[in-house]
Amino acid sequence: MATKNEFAQAFNEVLEEKQLSKEIILGAIESAMVSAYRRAVNASTAQHVEARVDPETGLVTVYAEKEVVEEVQEPKTEVTLEGAHKVNPEAQLGDMVIVETTPADFGRVAAQTARQVIQQRIREAERSNQMEYFARQTGEIISGIVQATNAQAATIGLDMKAEGVLPANQKIPNERFKVHDRIRAVVLEVKDGSRGPQIILSRAHRNFLRRLLENEVPEIYHGIVEIKAIAREPGARAKVAVMATQAGVDPVGACVGVKGVRIQAIVKELHDEKIDIIQWDQDPVIYISKAISPARVSGVYLSDIEGSRTATVVVMEDQLSLAIGRDGQNARLAAKLTGWRIDIKSVVEAAGDILAKLQNDPALAATLPAAAEAMPHIEEILAKKAENRPVTPEEYTALGQFVDRVERRTTQIKEEAARADEERVTAARANVPSAAFTMPLEGLGLKEHIFNILVEAGFETIGDLIMSLKTDPNKVLGLSGVGPKAMQNIEEQIAAITFPA
Repeated sequence: MATKNEFAQAFNEVLEEKQLSKEIILGAIESAMVSAYRRAVNASTAQHVEARVDPETGLVTVYAEKEVVEEVQEPKTEVTLEGAHKVNPEAQLGDMVIVETTPADFGRVAAQTARQVIQQRIREAERSNQMEYFARQTGEIISGIVQATNAQAATIGLDMKAEGVLPANQKIPNERFKVHDRIRAVVLEVKDGSRGPQIILSRAHRNFLRRLLENEVPEIYHGIVEIKAIAREPGARAKVAVMATQAGVDPVGACVGVKGVRIQAIVKELHDEKIDIIQWDQDPVIYISKAISPARVSGVYLSDIEGSRTATVVVMEDQLSLAIGRDGQNARLAAKLTGWRIDIKSVVEAAGDILAKLQNDPALAATLPAAAEAMPHIEEILAKKAENRPVTPEEYTALGQFVDRVERRTTQIKEEAARADEERVTAARANVPSAAFTMPLEGLGLKEHIFNILVEAGFETIGDLIMSLKTDPNKVLGLSGVGPKAMQNIEEQIAAITFPA
């Protein structure tokens, strides 16, 4: 058996140098010992071999599976019955037993052959540890030292001797780093690579701002204040919607801090990026009004028909440029923050659009007698504005009231129409057998070209087709290639089908 000498020394050196557990080191060494033994005695890979290392003494013992024979011809794979009985008293000729087979000079041979294998396994274990550690850090802020930088990316030295990459498109625009600078960034993605984990960092992602807020605002960290949404254009401006989870807490004040000290610390980290903190509200009208800040909003009118969420925001003339922002930035961020498409208009523009709508839609005007009566006065005010004559505050108020009255009625009409459509669909569905919605369209037996047209149009089941014919027959008839004869074929096939009870 081997004595400790070389291996005890190598084991202790590695254990001191590497930030790995004793179990990982032992596993790597024992695996290396098996490889070293196979090389030393030219053992077959088919033969089961295992090695054990005593971490206290450095003693290495090798065990190999051998066949029990009367007379040993091949010591590498055979053992006598007497030798087998030392480990298994019940062993018989022909049995396979695990016996110690450590070569006499194995300590010296293994020390020469196994070090490279040990180091390779340790590098693999280090990479695995790095991968697991940084994968858990995804979405979290970490700090590191800039090791190198170029136009494409900066290389950042991290904990555990790992390296992260901060791509140019994940930097805050116009920020520059020098070698040895310490920076903070959020872990965006961690991928396994052949030379270790690929750790992608970001300072431009909205989660970087989210984590900075958590670090600077204890109320967010402890869940007293919740971040509902973040919209960000890195280095320029960001909007953050927050809400309190406990009564009596001012979520905006908590984030800003006394004299703005909390938010200013974040602004400094983000190179003077302007940050608007607004209070989230479940009412989209109130929420959108606040999201447009710092501009003051006169009215918000929503249209949420067939999944198209559009908000028309009306502001006074002196608030228009502030509401839109430089290059549309304020409006763009508000739309990202709220999830609504936002169309910002001055009260003059909105009044002009509505006036034209009423003039072109007498039926709508008839439902709004007060607005219709006000139309001549509105025309006069708009004419004054077009001629650059002064408009009084009372006249601006009249424009706002006119816009509000018509927009509210228009929204009401759309909602009533949507409810009527929903009721019509519900009534039609009640008259369609439920089994029809589980029956594939091919079961209808349509002509091939008609079937292909319907499939391309998105029809999947017989029930889908029947519902369309009941609620909007023109949808099918309007398909290219579907004429009266095709409709007749469809209707005949539907009439002929028998639905299961």
